[in-house]
Amino acid sequence: MFRKILSVGGWTLVSRLTGFIRDVVIAAVMGTGPIADAFVVAFRIPNNFRQIFSEGAFNNAFLPTYAQVLEKEGENKARSFASRITTLMLIVQVALLGLAFLAMPVVVNLLAPGFTDEPAKFDLAVTLTRITFPYLLFITLVTILSAILNAHERFAVAAASPVLLNLSLIVALALAFLFPDAGHAAAWGVTISGVLQLGLVWWEAQRKRIAPALAVPRSDPAMRTFFKTLGPAVIGSAGVQIAIFADTIIASFLPTGAVSSLYYADRIYQLPLGVIGIAAGTVLLPEMSRRIAGGDVAGAHAAQNRAVGLTLALAAPFLVAFVAMPDLIMTALFQRGAFDAEAAARAGAALAAYSVGLPAAVLIRSALASFYARSDTVTPLYASLTAVAANVLLKIVLMGPFGVVGLALGTALGVWINLILLFILAYRRGWNDPSKGLMRTCLAVALASLALAAFAWFAPAPLSGWTDTLPAWRSEALLAILGACGAVLYGAVLLGGMKVLGVRLARL
Repeated sequence: MFRKILSVGGWTLVSRLTGFIRDVVIAAVMGTGPIADAFVVAFRIPNNFRQIFSEGAFNNAFLPTYAQVLEKEGENKARSFASRITTLMLIVQVALLGLAFLAMPVVVNLLAPGFTDEPAKFDLAVTLTRITFPYLLFITLVTILSAILNAHERFAVAAASPVLLNLSLIVALALAFLFPDAGHAAAWGVTISGVLQLGLVWWEAQRKRIAPALAVPRSDPAMRTFFKTLGPAVIGSAGVQIAIFADTIIASFLPTGAVSSLYYADRIYQLPLGVIGIAAGTVLLPEMSRRIAGGDVAGAHAAQNRAVGLTLALAAPFLVAFVAMPDLIMTALFQRGAFDAEAAARAGAALAAYSVGLPAAVLIRSALASFYARSDTVTPLYASLTAVAANVLLKIVLMGPFGVVGLALGTALGVWINLILLFILAYRRGWNDPSKGLMRTCLAVALASLALAAFAWFAPAPLSGWTDTLPAWRSEALLAILGACGAVLYGAVLLGGMKVLGVRLARL
């Protein structure tokens, strides 16, 4: 499992790094002005629908069912099931695309109502969203093929495909002079990337001879199991996305720049979520599904404990950095071109607020595996909707006194509520089993984090005395030095603590 998580996490890291370069380019070209706000909405809408209908709900219903058919009935039956599902999803997505294209002004008005006070920005958001929305169709097919590859323990290509989104956007922005404005260029880059990602995963599935074909959908036990789990999964995924939609809706009423400030903060916050949390969940779900289908419940719980321990150990340094030096991070990474010091400070404050929920956010996918591996999508639905209700209420309450920071803080607290509910519900059913080794790992992580926090608090002042003398790249140099030294310190204290506590890294 360790090697699989590293494989997925490694490619996800490449994706996040190229994504960072992409966001640096977007920030430099668009800043936090009206074009940036319109593009963020146009980019977010198909991505939120993707989380509801494909990567979120679909993956959580399809992958366990496919894994069970593969384990019990063989590859031919599994491929037949996948072919029928692929055909059905293609029909649904084409219909949704046509409907959304006609109703796009209504969609944008619902999800960014504050834009109606600025007709030019509203019209631009509608136009850009019509360009980006076909991305949903392509990425849905990518999700199906990626789930099939993951079920066959082929993780690398599926994890690598998002890199194409970032490269496509970078190239599109480099050619922005060929478009009416940078927003149009970026929007076309999004849609083109969907075609490229689909081509990549289809090639890999064909090469492994596991690609689905078009087939007439018909009912059988596997299809009924899929639809039985899909409905609650859609509602649960929609609940999570409602919280994200709430950010866009509420932020659209704040001054220009609020939507894009949240976007840049969220991009940095998403780095550990993608590299660590999602990578662990991607590997853990098929692992637990196979073990539970084979009757090895203890092995499934042991795999989950390893994933949780490794996730916490890798994510803790990000939490410390986001809390201790958010302004430095945003200044060093984005403050250039149209992205000024005020924008960096606003985004840094949002990043610090988001970080409150980071431990819970990186563990959500591992916690959900307790339920999805058993084809239970109803229980996570209840937990998700409860957390979303609290999330939206907290956003409304906190936005008044704290503005953009209040929105990010509401998101963070909502994630904690979701995780706590999932853990309690799974524990009461005996669907998780935290081991003593996991507890000792958490203690070692806490000790290493405290050492790193002390370093992050005291080290910047003396180090900045030297970096301030540099002719350029002062913030970048300071962040790089703090990051390198902090990583060495954290790793040394963590490994030392694990050795003292009798925890073996190889067993994570």
